[in-house]
Amino acid sequence: MWYYLHMKQYQTNPIREKLSNELIYLYNTGKCYHAYRTFGAHITNGGVQFTVWAPDVKEVRVTGDFNAWNPSDEEFVLECIGDTGIYTGFVEGAGVGDRYKYDIEFLSGEHVLKADPFAFGAERRPGTASVIRDISYRWNDAEWISRREQTDSFTSPMNIYEVHLGSWKRHPGEDGFYNYRECADELIPYVKDMGYTHIELLPVMEHPLDASWGYQVTGYYAPTARYGTPKDFKYFIDACHRDGIGVIIDWVPGHLCPDEQGLANFNGGKLYESVIHPDWGTYKFDFGRTQVRSFLLSNAMYWLDEYHIDGIRVDGVSSMLYLNFGVTDPSAKRTNKEGGDADLDAIDFLREFNYMVGTSFKGVFTVAEESSAWPMVTKPPEDGGLGFHYKWNMGWMNDTLEYMKYDFPYRSTGHNKLTFSMTYAYSENYILPLSHDEVVHGKLSLIGRMPGDIWRQFAGIRLLALYQMTHPGKKLNFMGYEIGQFIEWREYEQLEWFLLGYDNHAKYQKYIHDLNAVYLEHPALWADDNSWEGFKWIDADNAAQNIYTYTRMSHGAAKDGSEDELLVVALNTAVVAFDEFTIGVPEKGFYKEIFNSDAAKYAGSNRVNTRQVRAKKKPAHGMPYSITVKLPVVGGAIFRKKR
Repeated sequence: MWYYLHMKQYQTNPIREKLSNELIYLYNTGKCYHAYRTFGAHITNGGVQFTVWAPDVKEVRVTGDFNAWNPSDEEFVLECIGDTGIYTGFVEGAGVGDRYKYDIEFLSGEHVLKADPFAFGAERRPGTASVIRDISYRWNDAEWISRREQTDSFTSPMNIYEVHLGSWKRHPGEDGFYNYRECADELIPYVKDMGYTHIELLPVMEHPLDASWGYQVTGYYAPTARYGTPKDFKYFIDACHRDGIGVIIDWVPGHLCPDEQGLANFNGGKLYESVIHPDWGTYKFDFGRTQVRSFLLSNAMYWLDEYHIDGIRVDGVSSMLYLNFGVTDPSAKRTNKEGGDADLDAIDFLREFNYMVGTSFKGVFTVAEESSAWPMVTKPPEDGGLGFHYKWNMGWMNDTLEYMKYDFPYRSTGHNKLTFSMTYAYSENYILPLSHDEVVHGKLSLIGRMPGDIWRQFAGIRLLALYQMTHPGKKLNFMGYEIGQFIEWREYEQLEWFLLGYDNHAKYQKYIHDLNAVYLEHPALWADDNSWEGFKWIDADNAAQNIYTYTRMSHGAAKDGSEDELLVVALNTAVVAFDEFTIGVPEKGFYKEIFNSDAAKYAGSNRVNTRQVRAKKKPAHGMPYSITVKLPVVGGAIFRKKR
């Protein structure tokens, strides 16, 4: 467990910085963390200053609404600063809302119109132009920022609601997106009421194709115009913070979109990109090129500095770490100078990214979506790690969902799929993800994976949620799981909110609401997420009965003066109920059931424990005491030791 110290004051709106020799030096050495303050289109002195990096070309002009898209006049030719490949120029009369592009003449004589890599705004699709934007904003989240700086996320609850803004809710019609302000009015109160601590947004950077979900970026500095303006997006984040909700964004530095208006072939050859990803058809960024590193590092800084983002989840880290992208295609096999398949430039970039974030913003965290067995993803760079604060636990996710698909007579054969994760649970700082990737492409929805009839499917999805919430690690769930949606997620339509008119779905949403509340209320479920002090198996080996029992503990008295807490968790994944089941417990005293997935109010059979249970001095499961309780069919319960 680790995090960096805060080393700078929190910055607000970007100030136009002159193109000094020092800045050019930093940009060309890959150390320009605030390049967005100079590059791009900046409103100043009755016009706009344009700056772009385009080495090895004949000429660069700017064209747009301000010159009727006719760049022929000399005043629209940008000046090249020495041999830096950096072009800059001032256009009088250009202003907010004007669309524009760069007219780049390649060495071959070909002219191509390119969107501005540093543009703060973009034209709504199907348009592809950049848009001049004033992104100044008066923030009202000082209290949130102060609290964030004083909060240790590792010892705090983190329950993330992953959202695709274009399909959470929609207005009638083909293109009825909710805008950022409408999302602020509806999404934020919903998230707060349901008991989530953070919203994680699928990429909001500008992208041409809805079906890419935002992962094919063309405007890295521009919030997508589908949902409004940059100021609208800032309003959304500000509103999240005022209501105590953190915001995490998906960031895509691993690959770039091949569309002609974007970064690909920007100067007529490979400038930002290196090779094509064999699975995705996109270009991998050239992490060995220092100017590309400045572009990406500045981009991360921009979202944190300008938009007050609380966390960055880095997409596709595995494809960055390996020269063969983490795939087994022999044609993609390449080696580094040491003979291995690690991308040394990408590793160095990720370490610098994490160091930059950690030393710039106290309380902000980074998350790796890394699906291989790469070691020390969440360990500090000085110790040989990559420096992320958290890593998605893809092994836990895969094993858990695989187990939940087992039909009931065969679950004993896969018993260790729910216990194996604890052999490595503390090797990294983990987030347990049940993300958008698990409910698309024929994988079925979460409830659709559950065996049995409708009753057992709902019992199974309740049990899955209970297991996730009581397993060590922070939590992430994709929108729609909380209403028991049976169909897979579709980015072109809203969630099936009408399901809440049916009793099973309404009660399941109530179940998630109450389970989230239990998670937030009890430190034993999050205060010691990264230590064996917070978890202990009672019985991990009861494959014959398909039952798992364990404790979750917090030791607040040793840390912040709060009282210690002991919870006992019992999960029964079989279709056999128990009216008297004995569980070993480590301490004497009374144990009270605080949550049961089988309660009638959640559409269960109501095999619950209404009275507190006194531990008997009768050893069981290697514990000196034991309690005898009811356990429901395909369900579970949490018991809290009374002080």
